[in-house]
Amino acid sequence: MSSGKRKRVTPRFYFSLRSPYSWLAYRELVDEHPELAARIEWIPFCEPDELSRKMLDAAGGEFPYAAMSAAKHRYILQDVRRLAAARGLSFRWPVDRDPVWEVPHLGYLAARRHRRGAEFVALAARARWEEGRDICDPAIIGSFGPELGIDSAELAGASDDPQLREEGLAALLAVHRDGVFGVPFFTVHYDKFWGVDRLRDFVTAAAAREVLEADRSRAPEELPHGPSFDDGHAGGCG
Repeated sequence: MSSGKRKRVTPRFYFSLRSPYSWLAYRELVDEHPELAARIEWIPFCEPDELSRKMLDAAGGEFPYAAMSAAKHRYILQDVRRLAAARGLSFRWPVDRDPVWEVPHLGYLAARRHRRGAEFVALAARARWEEGRDICDPAIIGSFGPELGIDSAELAGASDDPQLREEGLAALLAVHRDGVFGVPFFTVHYDKFWGVDRLRDFVTAAAAREVLEADRSRAPEELPHGPSFDDGHAGGCG
Protein backbone atom coordinates (compact mmCIF):
# COMPACT_ATOMS: atom_id res chain seq x y z
CA MET A 1 0.00 0.00 0.00
CA SER A 2 1.31 3.45 -0.86
CA SER A 3 2.17 5.71 2.06
CA GLY A 4 0.73 8.66 0.17
CA LYS A 5 4.01 10.59 0.40
CA ARG A 6 5.18 12.42 -2.69
CA LYS A 7 8.70 11.76 -3.90
CA ARG A 8 10.93 14.79 -3.56
CA VAL A 9 12.42 15.77 -6.93
CA THR A 10 15.83 17.44 -6.72
CA PRO A 11 16.43 20.27 -9.20
CA ARG A 12 19.02 19.35 -11.80
CA PHE A 13 21.82 21.21 -13.55
CA TYR A 14 22.97 19.61 -16.80
CA PHE A 15 26.42 20.97 -17.54
CA SER A 16 29.16 20.38 -20.06
CA LEU A 17 32.84 21.14 -19.64
CA ARG A 18 32.93 21.62 -23.41
CA SER A 19 30.34 24.40 -23.61
CA PRO A 20 31.29 28.05 -23.00
CA TYR A 21 27.68 28.90 -22.18
CA SER A 22 27.61 26.12 -19.60
CA TRP A 23 30.81 27.61 -18.14
CA LEU A 24 29.21 31.05 -17.87
CA ALA A 25 26.10 29.62 -16.20
CA TYR A 26 28.27 27.58 -13.84
CA ARG A 27 30.21 30.66 -12.78
CA GLU A 28 27.05 32.65 -12.14
CA LEU A 29 25.46 29.76 -10.26
CA VAL A 30 28.37 29.14 -7.89
CA ASP A 31 29.32 32.82 -7.48
CA GLU A 32 25.83 34.22 -6.89
CA HIS A 33 23.84 31.22 -5.63
CA PRO A 34 26.33 28.97 -3.82
CA GLU A 35 23.79 27.46 -1.41
CA LEU A 36 21.53 26.42 -4.29
CA ALA A 37 24.53 25.08 -6.23
CA ALA A 38 25.35 22.85 -3.27
CA ARG A 39 21.80 21.44 -3.04
CA ILE A 40 21.00 20.60 -6.65
CA GLU A 41 22.02 17.56 -8.68
CA TRP A 42 24.78 18.11 -11.23
CA ILE A 43 24.65 15.83 -14.28
CA PRO A 44 27.34 15.88 -16.98
CA PHE A 45 26.21 16.30 -20.60
CA CYS A 46 28.85 14.68 -22.77
CA GLU A 47 28.96 13.84 -26.47
CA PRO A 48 29.49 10.06 -26.42
CA ASP A 49 32.49 8.36 -27.93
CA GLU A 50 32.11 5.08 -29.83
CA LEU A 51 31.93 2.92 -26.70
CA SER A 52 29.46 5.19 -24.90
CA ARG A 53 27.30 5.42 -28.02
CA LYS A 54 27.13 1.64 -28.28
CA MET A 55 26.16 1.41 -24.62
CA LEU A 56 23.53 4.12 -25.10
CA ASP A 57 22.08 2.42 -28.18
CA ALA A 58 21.89 -0.90 -26.34
CA ALA A 59 20.02 0.80 -23.48
CA GLY A 60 17.50 2.34 -25.87
CA GLY A 61 18.63 5.94 -25.42
CA GLU A 62 19.46 8.67 -27.89
CA PHE A 63 21.82 11.63 -27.73
CA PRO A 64 20.69 14.98 -29.20
CA TYR A 65 23.41 16.20 -31.51
CA ALA A 66 23.47 18.53 -34.48
CA ALA A 67 26.63 19.59 -36.28
CA MET A 68 27.41 23.30 -35.85
CA SER A 69 27.76 25.51 -38.91
CA ALA A 70 30.88 27.64 -39.38
CA ALA A 71 28.74 30.78 -39.12
CA LYS A 72 27.34 29.70 -35.76
CA HIS A 73 30.80 28.87 -34.49
CA ARG A 74 32.08 32.33 -35.41
CA TYR A 75 29.08 33.92 -33.71
CA ILE A 76 29.69 31.95 -30.51
CA LEU A 77 33.31 33.12 -30.46
CA GLN A 78 32.14 36.74 -30.50
CA ASP A 79 29.22 36.24 -28.15
CA VAL A 80 31.15 34.41 -25.45
CA ARG A 81 33.89 37.04 -25.47
CA ARG A 82 31.24 39.74 -24.94
CA LEU A 83 29.50 37.83 -22.16
CA ALA A 84 32.74 36.98 -20.38
CA ALA A 85 33.93 40.59 -20.56
CA ALA A 86 30.62 41.84 -19.20
CA ARG A 87 31.06 39.52 -16.22
CA GLY A 88 34.67 40.49 -15.64
CA LEU A 89 35.90 36.98 -16.43
CA SER A 90 39.25 36.24 -18.03
CA PHE A 91 38.78 34.06 -21.07
CA ARG A 92 40.91 32.08 -23.52
CA TRP A 93 39.39 30.03 -26.30
CA PRO A 94 40.85 26.51 -26.08
CA VAL A 95 41.97 24.42 -29.03
CA ASP A 96 40.58 20.87 -28.92
CA ARG A 97 42.70 18.24 -30.63
CA ASP A 98 40.89 14.92 -31.21
CA PRO A 99 38.77 15.42 -28.09
CA VAL A 100 37.31 12.51 -26.15
CA TRP A 101 34.85 14.14 -23.78
CA GLU A 102 34.57 11.12 -21.52
CA VAL A 103 38.06 11.99 -20.24
CA PRO A 104 36.98 15.11 -18.30
CA HIS A 105 33.34 14.17 -17.71
CA LEU A 106 34.04 10.72 -16.31
CA GLY A 107 36.87 12.39 -14.42
CA TYR A 108 34.14 14.48 -12.79
CA LEU A 109 32.28 11.31 -11.84
CA ALA A 110 35.50 9.92 -10.35
CA ALA A 111 35.90 13.07 -8.26
CA ARG A 112 32.26 12.87 -7.25
CA ARG A 113 32.98 9.47 -5.69
CA HIS A 114 35.16 11.34 -3.24
CA ARG A 115 32.66 14.19 -2.75
CA ARG A 116 34.94 16.54 -4.70
CA GLY A 117 32.83 16.91 -7.82
CA ALA A 118 32.27 20.65 -7.54
CA GLU A 119 35.96 21.25 -6.87
CA PHE A 120 36.84 19.17 -9.94
CA VAL A 121 34.54 21.24 -12.14
CA ALA A 122 36.16 24.43 -10.82
CA LEU A 123 39.62 23.16 -11.77
CA ALA A 124 38.55 21.83 -15.16
CA ALA A 125 36.65 25.01 -16.03
CA ARG A 126 39.60 27.18 -15.07
CA ALA A 127 42.01 25.02 -17.06
CA ARG A 128 39.84 25.09 -20.18
CA TRP A 129 38.31 28.56 -20.25
CA GLU A 130 40.84 30.69 -18.41
CA GLU A 131 44.09 28.90 -19.30
CA GLY A 132 43.16 27.46 -22.71
CA ARG A 133 44.33 23.95 -21.78
CA ASP A 134 43.20 20.70 -23.39
CA ILE A 135 41.10 18.98 -20.73
CA CYS A 136 40.65 15.93 -22.95
CA ASP A 137 44.30 15.14 -22.20
CA PRO A 138 44.27 12.54 -19.38
CA ALA A 139 47.51 13.98 -18.02
CA ILE A 140 45.86 17.35 -17.43
CA ILE A 141 42.89 15.71 -15.70
CA GLY A 142 45.31 13.67 -13.59
CA SER A 143 47.17 16.84 -12.62
CA PHE A 144 44.12 17.90 -10.57
CA GLY A 145 44.68 14.96 -8.21
CA PRO A 146 47.01 16.53 -5.63
CA GLU A 147 44.79 19.58 -5.15
CA LEU A 148 41.69 17.39 -4.80
CA GLY A 149 43.37 14.79 -2.61
CA ILE A 150 42.57 12.08 -5.18
CA ASP A 151 45.00 9.67 -6.80
CA SER A 152 46.05 11.20 -10.13
CA ALA A 153 45.90 7.85 -11.91
CA GLU A 154 42.26 7.42 -10.89
CA LEU A 155 41.31 10.73 -12.47
CA ALA A 156 43.46 10.27 -15.56
CA GLY A 157 42.10 6.76 -16.17
CA ALA A 158 38.44 7.53 -15.45
CA SER A 159 37.36 6.91 -19.05
CA ASP A 160 38.77 3.36 -18.81
CA ASP A 161 36.92 2.53 -15.60
CA PRO A 162 33.95 0.17 -16.36
CA GLN A 163 31.95 1.39 -13.35
CA LEU A 164 32.39 5.03 -14.34
CA ARG A 165 31.34 4.11 -17.89
CA GLU A 166 28.10 2.76 -16.41
CA GLU A 167 27.64 5.96 -14.41
CA GLY A 168 28.29 7.93 -17.58
CA LEU A 169 25.62 5.86 -19.33
CA ALA A 170 23.18 6.70 -16.52
CA ALA A 171 23.89 10.40 -17.14
CA LEU A 172 23.26 9.99 -20.89
CA LEU A 173 19.99 8.21 -20.18
CA ALA A 174 18.96 11.06 -17.85
CA VAL A 175 19.71 13.47 -20.71
CA HIS A 176 17.42 11.38 -22.91
CA ARG A 177 14.60 11.10 -20.36
CA ASP A 178 14.61 14.80 -19.43
CA GLY A 179 14.62 15.91 -23.07
CA VAL A 180 17.89 17.81 -22.73
CA PHE A 181 18.94 19.20 -26.10
CA GLY A 182 21.68 21.63 -25.10
CA VAL A 183 23.49 23.13 -22.15
CA PRO A 184 23.24 24.72 -19.72
CA PHE A 185 19.94 23.02 -18.99
CA PHE A 186 18.06 23.11 -15.70
CA THR A 187 15.05 21.20 -14.46
CA VAL A 188 12.72 21.78 -11.53
CA HIS A 189 10.23 18.93 -11.42
CA TYR A 190 8.47 19.25 -14.81
CA ASP A 191 9.77 22.75 -15.57
CA LYS A 192 12.76 23.08 -17.89
CA PHE A 193 15.10 26.01 -18.52
CA TRP A 194 17.68 26.19 -21.30
CA GLY A 195 20.46 28.70 -21.65
CA VAL A 196 22.57 30.95 -19.46
CA ASP A 197 19.90 33.65 -19.66
CA ARG A 198 17.38 31.30 -17.98
CA LEU A 199 19.43 30.77 -14.84
CA ARG A 200 17.52 33.39 -12.86
CA ASP A 201 14.21 31.76 -13.81
CA PHE A 202 15.61 28.44 -12.63
CA VAL A 203 16.68 29.95 -9.30
CA THR A 204 13.19 31.40 -8.80
CA ALA A 205 11.50 28.12 -9.72
CA ALA A 206 13.78 26.10 -7.43
CA ALA A 207 12.99 28.39 -4.50
CA ALA A 208 9.26 28.13 -5.16
CA ARG A 209 9.53 24.36 -5.36
CA GLU A 210 11.34 24.21 -2.02
CA VAL A 211 8.50 26.16 -0.40
CA LEU A 212 5.96 23.78 -1.92
CA GLU A 213 7.88 20.71 -0.76
CA ALA A 214 8.19 22.17 2.74
CA ASP A 215 4.42 22.79 2.88
CA ARG A 216 3.72 19.23 1.80
CA SER A 217 6.02 17.78 4.45
CA ARG A 218 4.39 19.66 7.32
CA ALA A 219 2.59 17.58 9.94
CA PRO A 220 -1.20 17.25 9.41
CA GLU A 221 -1.98 19.30 12.50
CA GLU A 222 -0.03 22.21 11.00
CA LEU A 223 -2.05 22.23 7.78
CA PRO A 224 -5.21 24.30 7.31
CA HIS A 225 -8.43 22.55 8.37
CA GLY A 226 -11.86 22.70 6.88
CA PRO A 227 -13.95 20.95 4.26
CA SER A 228 -12.67 23.16 1.43
CA PHE A 229 -8.97 22.28 1.88
CA ASP A 230 -7.42 19.98 -0.72
CA ASP A 231 -3.70 19.16 -0.97
CA GLY A 232 -3.97 17.78 -4.46
CA HIS A 233 -6.20 16.03 -6.93
CA ALA A 234 -6.23 13.09 -9.28
CA GLY A 235 -4.84 15.19 -12.12
CA GLY A 236 -1.39 15.13 -10.54
CA CYS A 237 -0.48 18.66 -11.60
CA GLY A 238 1.83 19.18 -8.63
